Amino acid sequence: MTAKQRIPSTYQRNAFAPSLLAAAALFVAPALMGNDWFLAVLFLTAILGVIVAWFAVQARQWWWVPVFAVIVVVWNPVFPFPFAGPVWTAAQPAAAVVFLVAGALIKVRRP
Repeated sequence: MTAKQRIPSTYQRNAFAPSLLAAAALFVAPALMGNDWFLAVLFLTAILGVIVAWFAVQARQWWWVPVFAVIVVVWNPVFPFPFAGPVWTAAQPAAAVVFLVAGALIKVRRP
């Protein structure tokens, strides 16, 4: 038997793991609204939004920065906006999809 040589990937997706964590929290978020645990979702979303935006800057994909700046401001846990209703409920999975798309598309070439 001959061992097949694995070819290393030419790209590295640093934003993928934080995006998955944020998306998981945001998909659960509508069930946590009105609960004390929703504050944890706000913190997690804002922090991971900054992290993914930083990886976008490192990958020189500047167009993601304004998208995540909006996410960080809207999901800000320090000075939260009094959002409620179906629009805010629908915004949670929509932001999760944004995180997933960004995690898949933000990549840097390996040296």
